[in-house]
Amino acid sequence: MKIVFMGTPDFAKESLEAIYEAGHEIVGVITNPDRPKGRGMKMIPTPVKEYALSKELQIYQPEKIKNNEEIINEMKKLNPEIICVVAYGKILPKEILDIPPKGCINVHGSLLPKYRGAAPIQWAVLNGDKITGITTMYMAEGMDTGDMILKKEVEIGDNETTGELWNRLSKIGGQLLVQTLEQIELGTASRIKQDDSEATIAPMLDKKMAKIDWENKTAQEIKNLVRGLNPIMGAYTFINGKKIKFWKVEVFKEIEQISSSELKNNIEKYENGTVIISDSKKGLYIKTKQGILSILEIQGENAKRMKIQDFLRGNKIKELEVFS
Repeated sequence: MKIVFMGTPDFAKESLEAIYEAGHEIVGVITNPDRPKGRGMKMIPTPVKEYALSKELQIYQPEKIKNNEEIINEMKKLNPEIICVVAYGKILPKEILDIPPKGCINVHGSLLPKYRGAAPIQWAVLNGDKITGITTMYMAEGMDTGDMILKKEVEIGDNETTGELWNRLSKIGGQLLVQTLEQIELGTASRIKQDDSEATIAPMLDKKMAKIDWENKTAQEIKNLVRGLNPIMGAYTFINGKKIKFWKVEVFKEIEQISSSELKNNIEKYENGTVIISDSKKGLYIKTKQGILSILEIQGENAKRMKIQDFLRGNKIKELEVFS
C-alpha cells in the first residue's frame, strides 16, 4: 500500500523499518524537526529521520501540524492509501485524518483503553503492572479513542525498566503494524469499540514526581518509581545536602535477610529513609514505610552511574544517616 508514515523516536523507527521491509510503498515520512542536544548543542535528527535518510525516503519536518495548510496540501498530493502514526507527538487535525481512503492507524504502547495518552509504557512500570502490550487502532479526533484492530499482550518483568520494556514493545509494535496493514489490505481488519468507562490516562511525566517520598512510600513503590524513570530521568533523593539518583534497586521485605537481631529489634524506631547498612561489600540498605530497599546502582551529584559497591568505596554514607 501507499503509506505516509508519521513518527519521531526510536519506538516509531522500529515500525517504519518493519513496514519498509514488508514491501510497502512509503511515499512520505513526517517527523519532528531536528533539535539541539548535548554540550555542543548540535542539531540532532530524530531516529525516524535517520532511518528515512538511509532509505532515501521523502522527509517532511513541520514545526506544527495543526492549521498548517502547506503540509496538509502536501500530504494530499502524496495521495496515500493509509497513514501510519507511531509516537509522532502531535495530535492530528480532522483535515489530515480525512485524507487517506483506508484511514489513519496508530500503534499505541498499551492495552487500550488503559493508558490513553503520552506515556503509556512509563506508567505501566510506575504503577507496578504485571501485564501490558501493544494496540493498533483506527485514529479518531479524541486522544487514543479510536476503534481497536489488533492487540498483543506481554508480561512485564519484576525488574524490567521503562527503557527495557520500551525496546521490547517497539519491536512488537512494528510486527503488529505489519499484521494490521495486511488485514486492512485484505479487508479483514476488525473494528472493536473501546469501553470508555474503563479508560485511564497516562500523562506526560513531570520532573517533580522523580523525588523519592520516603515518608509515605513502600520499598516496592519506590522500586517501581526507580524502574519507571530509568533511563528517562532517574529517581532522586538527598543525603547530607547532596542530590543522589537511584537507577536500580531491590526490595527486602524482612530485615532478617540482611541484618543482626539487634538491628531487627530496633528497626521500627528509625524514621523512613534511614540507612540500615552501608558497607562496600554488603551494599546500601534503607528503611522505608514497608520493607527495606537495597540500592544496586547509584549516581552521585555531578558523577556517573555506578554499582553501589564501587560508589561506597569512594563515597562515605554512614549507617543511621537519613535520606530526605
